[in-house]
Amino acid sequence: MRILITNDDGINAPGLEILDAIAREIAGPTGEVWTVAPAFEQSGVAHCISYTHPTMLTQFGDRRYAAEGSPADCVLAGLHDVLVDARPDLVLSGVNRGNNAGENAMYSGTLGAAMEAALQGLPAIAMSQFMGPRTSVLDNPFEAAAQHGTRVVRLLLDHGIWDEGPQRIFYNVNFPPVSGADVQGVRVARQGFRGIHQHGVEPQTSPSGRRFIWVKGGAQDIRTGPGTDVEANLDGFVSIQPCRADLTAHDALDALTRALDAG
Repeated sequence: MRILITNDDGINAPGLEILDAIAREIAGPTGEVWTVAPAFEQSGVAHCISYTHPTMLTQFGDRRYAAEGSPADCVLAGLHDVLVDARPDLVLSGVNRGNNAGENAMYSGTLGAAMEAALQGLPAIAMSQFMGPRTSVLDNPFEAAAQHGTRVVRLLLDHGIWDEGPQRIFYNVNFPPVSGADVQGVRVARQGFRGIHQHGVEPQTSPSGRRFIWVKGGAQDIRTGPGTDVEANLDGFVSIQPCRADLTAHDALDALTRALDAG
């Protein structure tokens, strides 16, 4: 199996080392693992692509490249340049430092890479490690992902839904903020929502008088209800969310049509 890996934390991020180890186990001794990751951290860029300017691509080693662009740029570079004559069988993105559960998924460059891979017709899985007080005391805060990542990927490859439509399914996996031994299992979950005050800004004035803002997030341990990804993670479970690159509110289509026709 040929696997392309990427992330949004950058080519030197420790989570990418965890992902590389997972990918090598999945690929097997005769497989290939290729890395195309951002040269610098790209957290929060979602599905952004560098449409208006070029992206420099640098080879750092055997099957290892860095792109001065977004995670989605990295997938495009991997598919249409680095591996143009040897299309990968799977794209893995992560392991992100911090959860991409709940509304975090909408901002995630980790998911943006998996979404681009799916739009390009490839199976893709995004993986993130929920951090918290119980991971901060571990020698390896990615312990849950490191110990359970390979099993979860194999579970999805063997038993997941892998349709081949124009907006095919990709997966958002979040490992809970606990040690590897304390992981309770795996739960399929829908996206949760922690509330409307999760992101805001903190304005500051520089010594030169210029105005700047820092974007800041909210508490990550807010429960989001049964059946959701955040709830599963806080209960010690790996959450698996099937996703599509389709923003249509399908439940509103018929009602909106009737309302507009009546008007």
